[in-house]
Amino acid sequence: KVEILAVTTPEQAPAMLDEFIQRVTRLIADLGLPYRLLEICTGDLGQSHHRSYDVEVYAPGCDQWLEVSSVSWFSDYQARRGDIRLRRTGKKGTEFAHTLNASALAVPRVWAAIVENFSNADGSVTIPEVLHPYLRGLTVIRPPQSR
Repeated sequence: KVEILAVTTPEQAPAMLDEFIQRVTRLIADLGLPYRLLEICTGDLGQSHHRSYDVEVYAPGCDQWLEVSSVSWFSDYQARRGDIRLRRTGKKGTEFAHTLNASALAVPRVWAAIVENFSNADGSVTIPEVLHPYLRGLTVIRPPQSR
């Protein structure tokens, strides 16, 4: 899985949270997978989280939504624990930075969703177009022929 991280000023953090969400959902949308974005209720957030979202893809084979990414803003919680500070130009003293992270995609679950969403009646799987350049022109994965 791929992680993306950011250390920002308090003012930059909300925009960075939006950017992380856009990056993750764009990847899933480009794959043509049905997805949903869930904001985690404050009662379900861990102590360190200021805001958090889960991104889920639909897997029709098991009729379930599978979490493929989590995007979180920790406010200054992690910065206080790690003593991560910033200094503003022209101002005395320092203040704590804000931190954010996202698990960009859980590849095994994304692959399962691709197989389930793009399976064909003959047992083959149509590869999302965005992946064609990385698969040497392969557009369909076919099951091996029985002997």
